[in-house]
Amino acid sequence: MIPRLQPIFQGEWAPWGETLHLAPHWPASAVGLADWLSQPDALPDALRRYALRWGTGTRDLRAVASAWSMDYLWTLLPPVVAGATVLHHCFPVEATQIALSLDDLGSPKGFHITAEGLAMPGSSTVQRYSGLIDGHLRPLFSALHRHTRLAEKVLWSNAARYLGDILDEAQEHLPGPPPTVQADRDQLLGRGGRQPGDGHNDRLMRTPPAPWPTNPMPALPRRAACTEAGQIVPLHSHCCLYYLLPSQAYCGGCPLAPQHRGTVRTTASGA
Repeated sequence: MIPRLQPIFQGEWAPWGETLHLAPHWPASAVGLADWLSQPDALPDALRRYALRWGTGTRDLRAVASAWSMDYLWTLLPPVVAGATVLHHCFPVEATQIALSLDDLGSPKGFHITAEGLAMPGSSTVQRYSGLIDGHLRPLFSALHRHTRLAEKVLWSNAARYLGDILDEAQEHLPGPPPTVQADRDQLLGRGGRQPGDGHNDRLMRTPPAPWPTNPMPALPRRAACTEAGQIVPLHSHCCLYYLLPSQAYCGGCPLAPQHRGTVRTTASGA
C-alpha cells in the first residue's frame, strides 16, 4: 500500500487502499489507460470477457458495461478520493498518467502510477478532482458509450453513487474528518460554486463563483420515492441496469423498481 494511505486504510478497510500501486515502472501485465482506450478492440474485448462472468450474450453490452464500470469505480475511487479529500494529496490519475490491470475475465483489479503526485493543502475541490473527473472518467465513459451505446448519464450516476458512499464513510468513520469532506461532497455532487483557493480572490468578486462547468454530476436529477408509510427514500439518479443481468434484481435505490413506480419524484436537494 502507498505509505501515505496506510493511516486511513487499516483493518477491514485495507484491501480498498491496496488497489492503487506506486512503483518506478508499470508492471508488464499493466497497460497505460490512454493507450488502452485508443485501441479499437481492447475495451470491447474486456467487456466480452466480463460478460462471461454473468453468462450473458454479447449482442447488447449496456448492462454489462454498467456493471463493469461499477467494478472499475470501486477499484479506483477509494484511494484516490481518500488522497484528494482527506489528505489533500492528488495522485496522478489522468488517463495519460495511470495504468490498468485486468483479471482473466476483464474485470479491473488494480491501477498503477509511477509518481506520488502533489500535496495540495488549501486547494479547491476543482483543483484536486479535475484530474479524476476530466482527465480519467470523462474519456473512459466516452469510450464505454462509443463501444456499447450505454448512456453516459448512467455512468456518471454510477460514479456519483460511489463518490457519495465513500465521502459518507469518511465523514462517519474517520476520527475528526476534515471539513472538506462535506465541501467536496457539495461541489462534486451538489449544486455549489467553486471553492475558495481555486485561483479566484473571492473577496474581490462582485458575483458568486461560477459552478464547475465540466463536472456533469451536479446536473443529475435528484430522485426520491414515498413509501406506503410516508417515508421518503432517496433513489439513484439513473438505473444502473443491473436488473437486466441474469439472476439479478432491482436494487433498493433503483428509480425503476416496481415498488417505486408512481411515487418517484425529482427533488431539489440531496445528492
